[in-house]
Amino acid sequence: MQHEICISVMSRTRWTHLFSPPLATTSSNLSLPSLSSESELALNVRTLCERGHLQDALNLFYATNIPPHSQTYATLLQTCARHRSLDHGRHLHRHILAHTPNPPDIFVTNHLISMYSKCGCLDSARQVFDQMPHRNLVSWTALVSGYDQHGRPDDCFRLFSTMLSHHRPTEFAFASVLSSCNRDRGQQVHALASKTSFDAYVYVANALITMYSRSSCSPRNKYEGWSVFQNMQFRNLITWNSMIAGFHLIGCGARAIDLFSEMHRDGIGFDRATLVSVIVSLCCGSNGDILSGLKHCFQLHCLSTKTGFVLEVEVVTALVKAYSELGGEIRDCYSLFSETGGHRDVVSWTGIITTCAERDPEDALLLFCQLRREGFDPDRYTFSIVIKACAGLATERNGLAVHAQLIKDGFENDTVLANALIHAYARCGSIGLSGQVFEQMGSRDTVSWNSMFKAYALHGQAREALELFEQMSVQPDATTFVALLSACSHAGLVDQGTEIFDSMVEIYGISPQVDHFACMVDILGRAGQLLAAEDLINRMPMEPDAVVWSALLGACRKHGETKIAELAAMKLMEMDPDNSLGYVLMSNIYCSESRFENAALVRKGMKGSKVRKEPGLSWIEIRNQVHEFAAGGRRHPQREAIYAKLEGLVRQLKGMGYVPETSSALHDMEEEQKEEQLFYHSEKLALAFAVMNLGSLCCGGGVIRIMKNIRICADCHEFMKLASDLVQREIIVRDANRFHHFKGRFSRLRSSHSINANGARLTCVECVAWPMNGMYGDAGFIWKEMKICRVRGVALDHSSEEE
Repeated sequence: MQHEICISVMSRTRWTHLFSPPLATTSSNLSLPSLSSESELALNVRTLCERGHLQDALNLFYATNIPPHSQTYATLLQTCARHRSLDHGRHLHRHILAHTPNPPDIFVTNHLISMYSKCGCLDSARQVFDQMPHRNLVSWTALVSGYDQHGRPDDCFRLFSTMLSHHRPTEFAFASVLSSCNRDRGQQVHALASKTSFDAYVYVANALITMYSRSSCSPRNKYEGWSVFQNMQFRNLITWNSMIAGFHLIGCGARAIDLFSEMHRDGIGFDRATLVSVIVSLCCGSNGDILSGLKHCFQLHCLSTKTGFVLEVEVVTALVKAYSELGGEIRDCYSLFSETGGHRDVVSWTGIITTCAERDPEDALLLFCQLRREGFDPDRYTFSIVIKACAGLATERNGLAVHAQLIKDGFENDTVLANALIHAYARCGSIGLSGQVFEQMGSRDTVSWNSMFKAYALHGQAREALELFEQMSVQPDATTFVALLSACSHAGLVDQGTEIFDSMVEIYGISPQVDHFACMVDILGRAGQLLAAEDLINRMPMEPDAVVWSALLGACRKHGETKIAELAAMKLMEMDPDNSLGYVLMSNIYCSESRFENAALVRKGMKGSKVRKEPGLSWIEIRNQVHEFAAGGRRHPQREAIYAKLEGLVRQLKGMGYVPETSSALHDMEEEQKEEQLFYHSEKLALAFAVMNLGSLCCGGGVIRIMKNIRICADCHEFMKLASDLVQREIIVRDANRFHHFKGRFSRLRSSHSINANGARLTCVECVAWPMNGMYGDAGFIWKEMKICRVRGVALDHSSEEE
C-alpha cells in the first residue's frame, strides 16, 4: 500500500502541474443561490446540467465552499463528456486532485476515464487508468469503449485481452471490442462470448452481425452475420437495422429490401436509421433491373412521406442519391430535396449537388450558388464535389471561381481540396494552373504527387512527369506507377516505360496489378511491338480484363495486324458485351484491308447484340454559353453560317496542304463520299463556330478549347494542327483519352513527343502557359453573369471510327 500511495502522491503533483490554468470564475449574470448543504449543491448542479448550462453549473460549483460529493463530480464530468468540453474536464480533474482524499474514489475516477475517452483524449484516459490502485469492471469497460469509439482497434483488443485476467467482461465490453475487430479477432471474441453465454445478449449479437457484415471478404463467409441473426431468440430494432445495413455492406441489397418488407409486414416498427439503410441498399439490390429499383425507391419515398421521415435530412439525402444512381430524373431529385424546406442543412445540400455533379455539372454549380445565397457555409466535402463538377466543364473559369471561394472560406491549406483542384484544372485544359496549385501547396501527400503525374499524362507531357517523379519526396504507391506508365504510353517512351514497370517490384516492392499491365500493353502496342504485347498478356499473373484487350486491339488497328486483333476482339466482346469498341475496331480493320464482307458481318453482329455506339459530341463555350455539337448536326440556330465557315476553312486548309485522312471513314464507298463523311465531325463544327466568334473567346488568352466525349480521329487531328496555324490561335481538344495541344507557326513551340518507333512525325505540341495577371483574375464575378445553355445538333447515322 505504501508503494501505491507513493505513486498517487507523485501523480497528484504531475496532474496539478498539468491542469494549472486558472479556475472558471463566476459569471456576472449568474445569481448564486444560498446553499447550506452538500445535497442542495448536488441538486442545483444536476438541474443546471440537465438543462445544458454547463458553464453556470461549474461557476456555481467553484463558487461554494461546501465539500463536494462524489455524485456532484460525476454529474459535472458526465456533462463535460456530453458537451465534449475537454478544457472544463481538465479543470475538474485538477479540482478533484486538490479537494478529495488520496487517491480519489473509484466512482469518480471511472467518470474521469469516461470523460477523457469521450473527449478523444485517450492518452490521458490511459494515464488515469494506469494510476488507479484498484479497478473494477466499469474502469476496464470505459477505456475499452473509448479505444473502440476513437479508432484504436489494436489498443482496444489488447486491453480487452488483459481484462480477461482480472474480470469477467460485461456485454458492453464485448460489444465494444467486437465493433473494433477484424474477422479473425472477431471470431476469437465470438468463441469466448459463446463459451460464456454472452452471445445470447441482444447487445452482443447486434455487434456480431455488424462485425461479420463489415469484414466479409469471400462468398464463403458472406452470410455469417445472417446466421447470427437467425439464431437470435430475442431481437430489437437495432438488430433489424444492423442486419439490413449488413446486407448492404455485403452487396446483397435485394435481401435488405426483402428483410425490410418482412419487418414491415410483421408490424415491427422502424426508425430513421432503418429507412436510410434500406434506401441505400436499393442501388445494389436492383440486379440491373432499373425499373424495379425505381419502383422500390418510390414506395420508400411514399412511406417516408406518410410517416413524416421525409422531413429528416438523412432520409431525403439517401432518397436523392438512390433516385440519381437508379437513373431517375434530376428534376425529381430536386423536387424531393425541396420538400425538406427549412430542414435543409449542408449535408442535404451536398447530397443534391453530388447528384447533379455526376450527371449535369452545370446544375451542380448553380445549386452551389443557391446554397451560398441561402446562407449555408460549404464544408470541405461540399467543395470537393463542386470542384469535381468543374472538372467536367469546358473551361477553367468555374474552377477559378470555386478556388477563390474556398480560399475566402479558409480552405486554402486543405491538401485534399488542393489535390482536387490539380485534377480539375488539368481536366479543363489548364495544366499551368495545376502546376501552380501543386507548387503553392504547403504540404503534399502521395495523392498530390499522383494528381500532378496524372495531369501531365493527360496532357501528353511525359518528360515533365518523369522529371517530377525524380523529385518525389513521399513513398510512391500503385497509383503513382499507373500515372507514369500512362504518360509514357501517350508519349511513345518504350524504354522509360519498361524501366518504370520493372522498378515497381525491384526497387519499390509493389506488385503490378492489371492496370499496370494494361499500360504496358498500350506502350508496346503503340510502338508496334505487338508480339511482345501479346506475350506480356500471356505472362500476366492475373486474368486480363477488358482494358488490356482493348489496348491490344487498338494497337492492332493502328498497325494493321488482323490475326491478333481477332483474338483481342473476341476476348473483349466476351468480357464487355455491351461495349461497341470491339465491333467498331474490327470493322475498321476489315475495311482497311478491303474485307468488306467481314466488316458487314461484324456490324450485323453488333446490331443483333443491340449494342449501340456512343455518338460523337463536342462542346465549346462562347459568351458564357456552352454549345454542343453532334456529328452532322443541323439544328443549331446558326447552322448555315457554321457550315459555310467550315467549307471555307476546308478550302483554305487544302491550299495549305491538308489532305483528308479517309482511312478514318469505315464503309465501302467512294473517296468523295468518305471526305464528305469526315467533313461533319462534331469537333470541326465546334471549331468553325469558334472561328466565327474569335472576338468572344475571353478565356485563356483567346485559346480555342473544344471538349469531345470520344477519341479524336486521325483526320481531325491533322485538321486541327493546320487550322491552328490558319486562325493564329492555340487549339486545345480534350477527347476521351487525353488533351491535344495544337500550336501553329505563329508562336514558338516545343514538341511534347519524341519521334515514335517507326520514325513517324507526331503532331501534338506542348501547351506554353499563357501569362496571367493573377492566379484568380476576376473569378469572384464569374457566376454573376454565368448563363449555361446547350444548343444541340442532330446525331445522324455516322460510322467513322471516332464519330
